[in-house]
Amino acid sequence: GSVQKNHPTVGRIPGGGVVKKEIPLAMPEEELSLILSRPDFTTAGRMSEIINEDFSQSLAKAVDPNTVKVEIPQEYQKEGLLISFISRIENLSLVPDRIARVVINERTGTVVVGEDVKILPTAVAHGGLFITISQTPIISQPPAFSEKGETVVTEKTEIEVSEEEGRMVLLQGTTVQELVNALNALGVTPRDLIAIFQALKEAEALQAELVIM
Repeated sequence: GSVQKNHPTVGRIPGGGVVKKEIPLAMPEEELSLILSRPDFTTAGRMSEIINEDFSQSLAKAVDPNTVKVEIPQEYQKEGLLISFISRIENLSLVPDRIARVVINERTGTVVVGEDVKILPTAVAHGGLFITISQTPIISQPPAFSEKGETVVTEKTEIEVSEEEGRMVLLQGTTVQELVNALNALGVTPRDLIAIFQALKEAEALQAELVIM
């Protein structure tokens, strides 16, 4: 008998395709379903809040991380007004929730760090590298007897980089960006950088997804 590989009905068109028959479009009558391309609980919640805030009534509800249901108000259910309702929703601005992620290009040594990616307190030994990253709280108080003003506490980050044989790298609640800056100051190779991040990930100290390209 003959030998057949792969699925006979699967194919790829490099230049795209042509739709020969129009797909019928059924317009919603009482409710819209908005589907997120990247399901996320936080993003779905933000979307419903923004819609409700813009229309000043409770129309939207996040039913799961993938779907937001929007009730169509009576005044927009009239002929010709549904399009303007959908258009108004489309033009609302939304900041989607970002996944904590660190992306490293092994070939170029490029490191892309998401915002507020944290490293939990841990100790890492790698060759002769010695890095200390410490944070000191700074308290700023208003002048005495002042009617306005409040006490503000900020964090001052100090980074000390050196090369000492047999020492440990002590990291305490620092950000990935601070760690990368310290390692770059030493001229650490991309391979060493990847090894350090992999060790942090294995120890569950890196609070982010690690992607190595």
